[in-house]
Amino acid sequence: MFGCGFREDNTIWGFYQDSYDGRDFLTFDKETMTWVAADIGAQITKRRWDAEINDNQGWKHYLEEICISWLRNSLEYGKETLQRKVRPTARVSDRSSHDGLTTLSCKVSGFYPRDITVAWLKNGESRQQETYSEGILPSGDGTYQTWVTMEIDPKIKAHYSCHVEHESLLEPLSVPWEPNNSLIPVVAGVITAVVLIGGIIGVVIWKKKRSGRKGDGYAVAQGLVYTEDFREISNYCSSTIES
Repeated sequence: MFGCGFREDNTIWGFYQDSYDGRDFLTFDKETMTWVAADIGAQITKRRWDAEINDNQGWKHYLEEICISWLRNSLEYGKETLQRKVRPTARVSDRSSHDGLTTLSCKVSGFYPRDITVAWLKNGESRQQETYSEGILPSGDGTYQTWVTMEIDPKIKAHYSCHVEHESLLEPLSVPWEPNNSLIPVVAGVITAVVLIGGIIGVVIWKKKRSGRKGDGYAVAQGLVYTEDFREISNYCSSTIES
């Protein structure tokens, strides 16, 4: 396995490694043009390859000159894709566990290039050691995605946020976690039901009073109207609750 690369400050690096039977065997040190043995069994080969001075000079030239030149050409040909920068998006969520703890999850997706730093902050301080990462995976559209989670005790009041650093961002992205209030949907449902039932009662009474007028000076007895009103209201409410 061999390859090369360069950083934004134009410093270059290269490597050559040999393995044998699924284990590391020899690694080339291009600065000293010698080989580093991974175990005692590789010592014999190391001594023989160290003596091949011309071959070692050739590997150093390849890693520092030829490989770098090919890499720069490839980046130039594919710069619209390989050198693009796509900003990530982040979304936080939570779920409760059986032990009373809450798991915070931060999904970061749609970013390029691959390198990214994502961590949970508690009151502005990084909790990297408490953060579990799912790794960086391809999204299938040429970008990448990742997830980080952290368990917290919801009884302990603190401010949590997902902190994202990526070279496409002028400044780090911070997405706060807002605890869900479980009473809000219940209260909203009760208010909706009360308003709906009140509207039904009003409509039924209005219809009954309208239908009770058969002509001038004639109206259905009030007792009968109210009896029919409440019977129909009951039917309306029952069908509403069932639906």
